[in-house]
Amino acid sequence: MDEDKTSFEERLRAAETRHGKPVVEVMPDSEDKSLMAMAARAGTEMVGGLLVGVLLGWGLDRWLHFRALFLVVFALLGGAAGVVNVWRLVKPPDDLGKS
Repeated sequence: MDEDKTSFEERLRAAETRHGKPVVEVMPDSEDKSLMAMAARAGTEMVGGLLVGVLLGWGLDRWLHFRALFLVVFALLGGAAGVVNVWRLVKPPDDLGKS
């Protein structure tokens, strides 16, 4: 089985050099993330944005003696910020080759 693989790789290299294409070794991309890591980061982004918004709103309400005005407003803004951060995380990168 090992000989078949070696033979195939040698034939592939010969074909690539014959056609003028350089031999490129395929290395795993260091920026590839596992699905579990991406899900954990997305959850952290959502909870983090919401938590910061709630704490900011709660602090402003206590400082300015409001009941829950800023708490509601900043909770919504924090949730929206979390959604935007998750959107940036999962959207495909822009094609840099376009003019």
